[in-house]
Amino acid sequence: MIQLEITGVHFEITDQVKSYAQKRIGRLDKYLPRNARSGAQGHIVLIEEQGKAKNRYSAEATVSFPHGEVTAKESTISMYAAIDIVEEKLKTQILKHKERSQDRRKSQRKLRRLKSFRFDQSE
Repeated sequence: MIQLEITGVHFEITDQVKSYAQKRIGRLDKYLPRNARSGAQGHIVLIEEQGKAKNRYSAEATVSFPHGEVTAKESTISMYAAIDIVEEKLKTQILKHKERSQDRRKSQRKLRRLKSFRFDQSE
């Protein structure tokens, strides 16, 4: 599970909101590469916006892991909905990062095979 730090701006975070955020964002580690799961850390900032936008909440989340970091921000009328949307955005970014890193490894493996094949042919 991702180690999370949750901060509230302009309001006190209740235990319900805190446990909900930990449950939703904390489970994103299953989408991380296996070698990055142990070092993953997250920071969530929950903001109650003031001024003209009364009853509006924002959620900003950053998940850091070895060789990468993803960030998402969303603002809605419900704190829970903002957390849900941020979780989905982070999931998408993590999967893209994982796919890119796997593609790089595959292409590097193919290059090594090709170089060794060419080297063996020239002898």
